Amino acid sequence: MEKKEKSPAQTLKEQLFRKNEHFDLRFDADETAKADTFCEGYKAFLNAAKTERECAAWIVRRAEKAGFSAFDPEKTYAPGDKVYCANRGKAVILCVFGRQSVKNGVRIVASHIDSPRLDLKPTPLYESEEIAYFKTHYYGGIRKYQWVTIPLSLHGVFVKKNGETVTVRLGEEPGEPQFVVTDLLPHLAAEQSKRTLSEGIKGEELNILIGSRPFKSDEDSELVKLNILKLLSEKYGVTEDDFISAELELVPAFEARDIGFDRSLIGAYGHDDRVCAYPALEALLATELPEQTALTVLTDKEEIGSDGNTGLNSAYLRDFITDLALQAGVPVHRVLGRSTCLSADVNACFDPTFPQVHDKLNAAFLNHGAVITKYTGARGKSGSSDAHAEFLGWVRAALDSENVCWQIGELGKVDEGGGGTVAMYIANMNVDVVDLGVPVLSMHAPFELVAKNDVYSTFRACKAYFSFEK
Repeated sequence: MEKKEKSPAQTLKEQLFRKNEHFDLRFDADETAKADTFCEGYKAFLNAAKTERECAAWIVRRAEKAGFSAFDPEKTYAPGDKVYCANRGKAVILCVFGRQSVKNGVRIVASHIDSPRLDLKPTPLYESEEIAYFKTHYYGGIRKYQWVTIPLSLHGVFVKKNGETVTVRLGEEPGEPQFVVTDLLPHLAAEQSKRTLSEGIKGEELNILIGSRPFKSDEDSELVKLNILKLLSEKYGVTEDDFISAELELVPAFEARDIGFDRSLIGAYGHDDRVCAYPALEALLATELPEQTALTVLTDKEEIGSDGNTGLNSAYLRDFITDLALQAGVPVHRVLGRSTCLSADVNACFDPTFPQVHDKLNAAFLNHGAVITKYTGARGKSGSSDAHAEFLGWVRAALDSENVCWQIGELGKVDEGGGGTVAMYIANMNVDVVDLGVPVLSMHAPFELVAKNDVYSTFRACKAYFSFEK
């Protein structure tokens, strides 16, 4: 059959229209297979590291295996050297020294490794009507009703007065007990059902059921609580006082699973933002000798505003770059002013079930690759870093030089809400920065969804950013 010639309009459209293609229609089956293979490692990471402490420890082990060593500010480093700096067991900076001096700036990819969860209160354990509970204080922006009647696991540490640290990870292995927040049955929930959705479950109702058998030796009050403390003492060697200096978190006990008949999606807890942290880490590990010194920053506390000394609203990243600047004999502000950053964080994915919250023309879609978000913020861009056009042009060139699948997106309609990322704190150091990451369905839910193609595209985007030499 004779091939029909393109019309002038079709030819001009190809030249002028932006192409926003589905990953699987743009690339061949080999590239899809690479995405699937890459995501097997990502799923293993999700299952092994469900809290910021576990993530940081996992990242350090992975980095050391790849030839990274602990950073020594008194030592002189050469191009290609690889170091890491751990911050209080909750955040990690990884660095590969480049061919150029850091006086010409560094390239940063910053992601966060904390996720919404239920934290135990300092005095959490109580008994009511012969049932033992933990009281919780939720962490980050959750929809509270989503956290009831699902299996939860307990993660974290007790730190005793003598300095001994006791690690807790219970409810992840087959045969281990799990925990749960209860809810009313529909037959008795008439009054509860009158509440607004945001108040359907209140913060003080997120109590974790942890046991119901009493200590049997004698007759006394709070025997179920006593029995729980006896079990904790036997297993971890702790008393009730040790909860005061503990950091214990309840997280969903789900494993990461393939979703859909075609296995194109991953369902898991903690995609926000480990779905960007893992590609950012792997991109740096695959970078051997960059032109500019390359940093991957995997940080804590983003879900509560990045405050605290393990969040990026603190000085620890600037302090690390200061050490690099001192070694190069230049003021740190010179280094920062010539540096750039990808704030590798997620964006809201267009959900056809709830289209009304998105401007479809400026929404991120599944399987269309990593999404660049020029600004986040709420309504009038409040609480956001708005990337400069010059830097965006450079990022576009970097991604297109490696044929990376990417798209542009906003975080919902203008007046629907919005959000913040670490970008504003990086920008406050006079660094050019833009958000880039994976679109997520059901973000901040206990079980979020991402497309494997988008995870792999984010890895390729970070790698292209580190290696681009224009």
